[in-house]
Amino acid sequence: MDKEFSLQAVPHSYRNGFLKMFVVMLGFTFFSASMLSGGELGLGLTMVEFIWMVLLGNLILGLYTGGLAYIAAKTGLSTHLLARYAFGEKGSYLASFLLGATQVGWFGVGLAMFAVPVNKVTGIDMLTLIIISGIVMTFSAFFGMKALAILSLVAVPAIAILGSVSVGIAISDLGGLPELFAYQPEATMSLAAALTICVGSFASGGTLTPDFARFAKTKKTAVITTLIAFFIGNSLMFLFGAVGAISTGLGDISEVMFVQGLIVPAIIVLGLNIWTTNDNSLYASGLGFSNITKIKKSKVVIFNGIVGTIFAMWLYNNFVGWLTLLGAALPPIGAILLADFFLLRKGRYPALEEMAFQVIRWPAIIAWVGGFAAAQWLPGIPPLNGIIGAIMLYVGLTLVTEKVFKTEKSIVLGKEV
Repeated sequence: MDKEFSLQAVPHSYRNGFLKMFVVMLGFTFFSASMLSGGELGLGLTMVEFIWMVLLGNLILGLYTGGLAYIAAKTGLSTHLLARYAFGEKGSYLASFLLGATQVGWFGVGLAMFAVPVNKVTGIDMLTLIIISGIVMTFSAFFGMKALAILSLVAVPAIAILGSVSVGIAISDLGGLPELFAYQPEATMSLAAALTICVGSFASGGTLTPDFARFAKTKKTAVITTLIAFFIGNSLMFLFGAVGAISTGLGDISEVMFVQGLIVPAIIVLGLNIWTTNDNSLYASGLGFSNITKIKKSKVVIFNGIVGTIFAMWLYNNFVGWLTLLGAALPPIGAILLADFFLLRKGRYPALEEMAFQVIRWPAIIAWVGGFAAAQWLPGIPPLNGIIGAIMLYVGLTLVTEKVFKTEKSIVLGKEV
């Protein structure tokens, strides 16, 4: 039996309560790149502006991911299986490939993000660090949600405590909280740009929320744990990055800790943070390629882990820009899932096994292209542009095609009569 339920709904007997889901979702939001984004914000905003932008950004992300968590808990389905309703059986392969390939890429980049600074500080061979960390992270992802819960239970408190110690030292070095709040950036950042960074930092990863939230016992548990996780986890990541950047000019908390002389804690925080991020990436990529190949997620995870480990340095040196571009393509997918479930299906989906899916639903494909284009070229906040654009296109195209189909059907029936 596939206990990760790669190709079916999670039965209620395998669902988890509030605490386990809360820990898993917190681990999900403890995302390395968010600290770097926090560092950017810290160097471009006052602390008051920073707090407001992070709260607003997390509110937007919370509404987006909370909606996806609700659908997942109600249906028990992953992002990839939910995509079959909106995109069609084969159409869902587009969503699964984009999500899966992006996550394998970030898994490889994460390995290099761990190996490069640890190599500089300790002198341990880079290749050895990549291979060992790749094996360990793939091994834990292989065991699925149980391993993710255990890892998060250890990693979340450790990162929070050690990161807070580092922030405390940074604030002390600045001269205390009054000095931190008196900080004036040399080069100011517009609030629109700041909000773009806040939302953009996790909009692509947030699209994978159903892969984890489907294990929640109730819709309430799924939504509340997701919302709280974003306001605590994501906010902490931004705060760690911002305070460290203001104090030292470095945006990554691990680099800040190296400068502070906290070498062992820095390696622990860096390792655990990337481990939680990479495990979630590998888990989600396994579900994506399982939807395409119909092979069990656990087997796909091993293959994806090997690929990500082999190409880690190449991905790190050559592929980050491309992965960022791919990331912009993901929020429109989540937007189409939200529009399909809440606006067109009125919050009800037939059971997966009862569905006779269309091969490809073209309104979803066209809406995804349009949402991606809106994110790339329209002024404003790119992820929000992509989400809003995809929703408007998808709903509009679906209603028009359904009306045309009904008209054609009535004409045909009229001729037959």
